[in-house]
Amino acid sequence: MSEKLSPIEAIKTKSDGLRGTLKESIDLDNHTGNVRPDDETLVKFHGMYVQDDRDRRAERAAKKLDKLYSFMIRLRIPGGVINAEQWIATHEISEEFGTGTLKITTRQTLQLHGLLKHQLRPTIQAFNVAKLDSIAACGDVNRNVIASSHPQLSPLHKHIHDYADKISTLLLPKTQSYYDVFIDGEKIYERSAEADPLYEDRYLPRKFKIAIAIPPSNDVDVFTNDIGLIAVIENNELKGFNIAIGGGLATTHGNPNTYSRLASIIGFTDTEEKTLKAVYEILTVQRDFGNRVDRKLSRLKYTVDKLTVQGFKEELEKRIGFKFAPEKPFVFTERSDRFGWEKNEEGRWFYTLFIEHGVVRPYQKEFLHEVAKLNVSNFIFSGNQNLILGEISENDKAKVEALILSYEVEKQDSVLRKNSMACVALPTCPLALAEAQRYLPVLVTKIEPILEKYNLQNDEITIRMTGCPNGCGRPYVAELGFVGTGPEQYNFMLGGDRYGERLNRLYKEKQTEGQILEEVDTLLGKYVKERNQGETFGDFAFRTVL
Repeated sequence: MSEKLSPIEAIKTKSDGLRGTLKESIDLDNHTGNVRPDDETLVKFHGMYVQDDRDRRAERAAKKLDKLYSFMIRLRIPGGVINAEQWIATHEISEEFGTGTLKITTRQTLQLHGLLKHQLRPTIQAFNVAKLDSIAACGDVNRNVIASSHPQLSPLHKHIHDYADKISTLLLPKTQSYYDVFIDGEKIYERSAEADPLYEDRYLPRKFKIAIAIPPSNDVDVFTNDIGLIAVIENNELKGFNIAIGGGLATTHGNPNTYSRLASIIGFTDTEEKTLKAVYEILTVQRDFGNRVDRKLSRLKYTVDKLTVQGFKEELEKRIGFKFAPEKPFVFTERSDRFGWEKNEEGRWFYTLFIEHGVVRPYQKEFLHEVAKLNVSNFIFSGNQNLILGEISENDKAKVEALILSYEVEKQDSVLRKNSMACVALPTCPLALAEAQRYLPVLVTKIEPILEKYNLQNDEITIRMTGCPNGCGRPYVAELGFVGTGPEQYNFMLGGDRYGERLNRLYKEKQTEGQILEEVDTLLGKYVKERNQGETFGDFAFRTVL
């Protein structure tokens, strides 16, 4: 007898193309700020999550009130680039709806938090006017495709970067339910036009993530993705892509069957047609072989390990109709963003602004609004949650510089702070066990004097924190990683490398702030005394401590 499918599988297959009862939830259910239980699953496919303010749960429960429900909307922005008009639209939408805060995610897009149910339609419609959408930004589908963000890396940057949009378009669900429910509310589409050979009516067993890296930068943490494409460039010519499969970081505390995994390179494709065909069919293998019983074991990494890398590759090659060429050599030498002004091959200027954990502060928001009104730059989101003002001409650079000075956006932040990353966690994420976004800045402030004590303040050490083991802030590929286990307690992860090519390991469990600071002090002291010439902190810890 076959195992019983996850309840989510039934919700998807009976949802009428992800419509469910979303219209009724939004239009008729005025007694609650939430949507109906099945619709909580479906709304994710349209780029939204139901959340509530966990800081106020106890207070509201005492008054016998419903939870303070709201929604987060995440945009689909392949490669993380929007124009000035779209930034202005996003600014205005955030001012009218939600909390007013714009959040840059680790996957090169924007989130708005705190939207009330009745605000969903007008918000989505306003984004639609700006030619922005949130289709498939969440849910059991391919999500926002990310790509190395700094154009000065390579004269071929734009050509390679365009693959993010091509892949995103190729892998979009065919259903028109997003438009039915949120845009016009009336238009009825022929269901035959929604036949979806990729997702069928089952969609994928779980979420799916794709990243494109342009060496020498691994700013997208390419090996943490279900599919990683690594551009191979020789003599300023794109030769093709190394294709890696099966990356993913999420684990579950206390469940030894779950684990983090870096993607395995299975070969090389030398044409756009072959690359896109391979990407598409990797999803069909996952659709057909992925675990639909236990969602904790349903990501592609578990499918790859179940079939074996070689077995997966053989199944994939049957579907694509060609054999992969052998992997081509590549080297990563950086993962951080390049802050301040830099120029690309074409003489265009780019200014990278540090946005701590992606939370655009009010003074930064005002500054960026003024820059957008000049209409002299694009807005590029990095995989490190920062923002790049791009494609600025020599003549326009002075205008932007004047605004940088006027709004005092260039702060003297430490190198450690600029190499930090945190997920949202409390108060809105329902999965968070501990703080992250609100607490990591405090912890960094307390670590900075320790770095100065050992004259390490200019060392590019990466530090990342998440409120739960799902790893949205990618703590498992940091030199210093902290994973929430409960209020004010974290698993201390140690020994990741500088460029995202090695997972770290558990060093100490359930550490409090005092214990963390004591351990960091001890470790950095040893590092200074015992490191080899040119050895990074992560490599030193991996060699001597773990």
